[in-house]
This record gives sequence, C-alpha cells and structure tokens, in this order.
Amino acid sequence: MLAKLITFLKEVKMEVKKINWPDRQKTTRYTIVVLGISLAVALYLGGLDFLFTLLLEKFVI
Repeated sequence: MLAKLITFLKEVKMEVKKINWPDRQKTTRYTIVVLGISLAVALYLGGLDFLFTLLLEKFVI
C-alpha cells in the first residue's frame, strides 16, 4: 500500500514538471479577459432582467 502511494506521488511529480505554466504577463492578460467577459455577460443579463421586469409590470401586473 505504501509502495503504491510512493509510486503515485513520484509519477505526479514527473507530470507536474511537464506542465507549461504561463508567465505573469499572460496570466494577468487572461484574468483581465475573463473578468471583462464576465462583466459583459452580467450587464447583458441584468439588462434583460430589468427589461423583462418592466414589461411584466406594464402588461401583466
């Protein structure tokens, strides 16, 4: 059992070394892109919610 755990951890260490980690500039750029897209989607959905609420209040309620 312990030998399997040690083997597994060694394999994990070897696989982690193969990872191509992005540099700080790319990470910052990708973070800004994700935040921008999230903000745009939130504004779009919030606007639709506001519009549908107004329409429901005007025509249904």
